[in-house]
Amino acid sequence: MSPEPRSAHLAASGITLAYDSFGDEAAETILLIAGLGTQMIRWTNPFCRELETRGYRVVRFDNRDTGRSTHFTEHGAMDFATLASALAEGRRPELAYALDDMASDALGLLDALSIRRAHIVGRSMGGMIAQIMASEHPSRVLSVTSIMSATGNPGMPSAKPDAMTMMMRPAPDPVLDKAGFLDHGVAFARCIAGTAHPFDEEACRALLWEEVRRGRAPGGFGRQLAAMVVAGDRRLRLAAITAPTLVVHGTDDPLFPAACGEDTAASIPGAEIMLIAGMGHDLPPSLYRVIADAIERTARRSTISASGR
Repeated sequence: MSPEPRSAHLAASGITLAYDSFGDEAAETILLIAGLGTQMIRWTNPFCRELETRGYRVVRFDNRDTGRSTHFTEHGAMDFATLASALAEGRRPELAYALDDMASDALGLLDALSIRRAHIVGRSMGGMIAQIMASEHPSRVLSVTSIMSATGNPGMPSAKPDAMTMMMRPAPDPVLDKAGFLDHGVAFARCIAGTAHPFDEEACRALLWEEVRRGRAPGGFGRQLAAMVVAGDRRLRLAAITAPTLVVHGTDDPLFPAACGEDTAASIPGAEIMLIAGMGHDLPPSLYRVIADAIERTARRSTISASGR
């Protein structure tokens, strides 16, 4: 096992992406895609080690507009009133980028690392990006795991109002009000955490501040959220996925209710669903091994499928 991940920057899809690589570079790769407005370190070192010890190379990266990857601040902050008005009128608003562009980023990173095919694992918005990769670029995807994500189906239940309100409430500036910024972030993290697993406030504060230290992209959250909102219903695209697929979802998820996970699994032929009692819209350490086991099982399904052809 490598003592520390190998960190670097690479040009991909015309931008720069920061990434970490764990494990043997000759092994099959698991690519981890982060969620809305968050950095690659939300895939914590211990979780990455869980996958590495199973014989995989593990690559995590900062999506565009987060962390140490290219920021799109020249596009300015997203005006959500304008976005809502355009959608209500059936118009496509101007966006800095789309989820398909973010999927192209991930593919570009694989190209830059000379990785022909990989197991793709995404959480929340990252799950949507993983879905796009698997549906539009099947030759590049060995297996796909979509965690706490959704299909864009407009018929699904909405997020709980209190969780949505907290998510959309602007955080204090961490430079001017560190305590207020951390209190805001911890309160939201606690709100979306499930009921069955311990919430580690100290670890949450440390992670939030590490993201600040690594680099914040002003307006990045809003630009990514707009890309999600405009992405539309992916169910027809998901019906084309042929890679072994796992859908992981918590029964206590207040942002994407469990029905969203069930809808995702129902939209992908042969997908396995893993509903975890008491899990919210987070990935607590107490579930690392259980989820890593499930990802490994799904990855092994791709090996069995390939050997049977």
